[in-house]
Amino acid sequence: MKSIATLLGLAPLVHAGLRFPCSTLTVQRLDPVVEPGALPAAHVHHIVGGNAFNASMEGDVGARFTCTTCQMADDGSNYWTAHLYFKDPDNGSYHRVPVIPVQPLLGGSQGAKGGLTVYYTQFDLSKDNLAQQKITAFKPGFRMTVGSPSETNKARTGLSYQCLNGQSRGREMSTFPTTPCTGGIFTTQHFPACWDGKNLDSPDHQSHMYNTKNSNGFLNAPACPASHPVRVPQVAYETVWDTTKFNGLWKSGQPNPFVWSFEGKADGSGTHADYLFGWKGDSLQRAMDKSECFYDGCGAITKQQMSVASQCQIPETVKEVTDGWLAHLPGRVPVA
Repeated sequence: MKSIATLLGLAPLVHAGLRFPCSTLTVQRLDPVVEPGALPAAHVHHIVGGNAFNASMEGDVGARFTCTTCQMADDGSNYWTAHLYFKDPDNGSYHRVPVIPVQPLLGGSQGAKGGLTVYYTQFDLSKDNLAQQKITAFKPGFRMTVGSPSETNKARTGLSYQCLNGQSRGREMSTFPTTPCTGGIFTTQHFPACWDGKNLDSPDHQSHMYNTKNSNGFLNAPACPASHPVRVPQVAYETVWDTTKFNGLWKSGQPNPFVWSFEGKADGSGTHADYLFGWKGDSLQRAMDKSECFYDGCGAITKQQMSVASQCQIPETVKEVTDGWLAHLPGRVPVA
């Protein structure tokens, strides 16, 4: 598989999707997909996107947001993952791991604060196959998840970790790195690209989608089955967790000291992500109908400066401390 750096180097020659940064919107125990209405939800999430985000979200989010932390100003969608914490190997206390922007930041996207990078690809990063593969944008109210905090076995295809050394990415792994990373821990979550064409959600938030992806990386997913015949954009998230400040506390020979906000297993099983569609009108469909929309907004989507996007905020509705040294993870009952 071509490295992402190689593919980015080809960006002026190939045009195959949207790639853009979103600054952090909020870090709270909110989850309107899995736990709608819960104040608070079970564990802490790192959330980016439109300011319509709240504990309960129904209907056309794209018609309600007034600002977004994403570079694409028409995108009021929300994207979130569990937050990463460091667990002190000596006293068992926890500290939230900072998030830093994914590099490289291209196309005038300097000024991002924390956040993650979002991809919407029609095929893969280096091919224009729109004539063979029609892409249908998501509909208002659509939502989905990938992965699950209850999974305790090896992470599934498309959910991966990489150990950054400087800006160099190591190999993709299904578990946390087992040694300190000089540039932080890089995580990727790929969502399924096949929809049943009927349901905006499902009880498990996954059954209305079908995952034909059989390898990591930004490669085209195989054909959709008859049960889920509608090809939608291939959505993916990339996040850089700045674990470097904790490297000195990771003692040689000790296990990985990082955990997700739901704790889970020490190997990183249970990594997951949530998506809630909120683009304005037909803006995403217009982008997916074009072949020249990598980085530049396709000429049909308004881009904003990340210095402006980073000012978008929402109120803190869950009043609790989630950062600094904590005796236990927010929402987790301490063990007596």
